[in-house]
Amino acid sequence: MLDTHAALNVAEMAEAARRRLDPVHWDFFAGGAGDERTLRANEEAYARRAIVPRVLRGVADRDLRTELLGAELSMPVLVAPTAFHRLAHPGGETATAQAAADAGTIMIVSMAATQPIEQIAAAGGTLWFQLYPQPDLGFTAAVVRRAEAAGCRALVVTADSAVYGRRERDLRNGLLDLPAGLACENMRDGSQPAADGGGGAPRNIVLDAGLSWDLIAWLRETTSLPIVLKGVLHPADARLAAEHGVDALVVSNHGGRQLDGTLATIEALPAIVDAVGGRLPILLDGGIRRGTDVLTALALGAQAVAVGRPVLWGLTVGGTAGVRHVLELLRAELDNALALAGASRPGDLTADLIVSAGRG
Repeated sequence: MLDTHAALNVAEMAEAARRRLDPVHWDFFAGGAGDERTLRANEEAYARRAIVPRVLRGVADRDLRTELLGAELSMPVLVAPTAFHRLAHPGGETATAQAAADAGTIMIVSMAATQPIEQIAAAGGTLWFQLYPQPDLGFTAAVVRRAEAAGCRALVVTADSAVYGRRERDLRNGLLDLPAGLACENMRDGSQPAADGGGGAPRNIVLDAGLSWDLIAWLRETTSLPIVLKGVLHPADARLAAEHGVDALVVSNHGGRQLDGTLATIEALPAIVDAVGGRLPILLDGGIRRGTDVLTALALGAQAVAVGRPVLWGLTVGGTAGVRHVLELLRAELDNALALAGASRPGDLTADLIVSAGRG
């Protein structure tokens, strides 16, 4: 049972998770591609920004609620899509979904989940579904239908994965397959698989280097769900996304797990905000470890952020209670930061509150 006072911040939760996890599984969750420059940069970039707070702003009544694609969240912090939750805890993605529901926020379910979307949805709460479009578009459409039937309220299409990133920790550890008894449950052939793993043998996720903007048109014909494009770093791609009718963007470099050496997401955010010009909501993931990081991203133009590894650390340590604790830590830190920066709600934050700190 998790002592909810044991971890006072995400870093302490990460250290507790490192002590509990098999080192091979820790490396899978914690590692990045290449020299892991981008992995480090995502966090370090926040140290190069400083908050310039306002005072005497009457912030006694604060409200963290945020609306996103028709859903009302209790705070602008979502659960990012991450694979293989049952490597972290037997409760898997269902335990994470329950914590997200308890926290009043959205969980983005990974296509590489170790439990089927139908089982995860039974935990309640608001779910979006992350999609790697497969070369077999018929199978891709079947997966989309499953997500729709399970009640998912948006598709989050990962666009930054033409091929797999070179993750040397996993190569060194020989982590090529999931342990016996675990599978990518949303990749099973057949419709509506049983929660116990029925529905045929799972396929491998195949990344398609031939994907183009035609994919968005195909998805529009395939589903009525909102389409969120994840993995955007270049402002030209943000403009193209708006022109192609994408409903929201996630500024993301895949947590440093794909192309090493890319721009940190918080550094990419301002140019993307300018390129979009308010035409669609912008989310950000990568490197969020504190409520002050959330505040920085919101002030620079994101409507919300998504957290991945911190959720996995909480899941490892305490299952649903651990994930809930991580989300509540970030909620409390964001509320504290809002008050001290002179804002009553996320929408009050403006870019002039953030300056270069000249550090790092």
